[in-house]
Amino acid sequence: MTDGRGNGGRHVLVLPDRDAAQEAARLLVERFGAEQEPELVRDALAGEDDAEDAQWLVVVEDPEGRLDEGALDAFAAGYEGWLERD
Repeated sequence: MTDGRGNGGRHVLVLPDRDAAQEAARLLVERFGAEQEPELVRDALAGEDDAEDAQWLVVVEDPEGRLDEGALDAFAAGYEGWLERD
């Protein structure tokens, strides 16, 4: 995550399912010019074992602080998700 002053870090998009996360990860590179391939992480909800009941995280490294958090949040919203903020 960024610190709000434009310093780089990591952005985490929370998406409802694996398909959305895979598509979003691919498009993040194309649309936002992410330098590294985003990482997909399954985030199981407490007490849930089924992958259908999991949220998926798309982790985007942004060491230079080039990516706009507002644009990332709007992008995630297009997949019924959001940008996780500290």
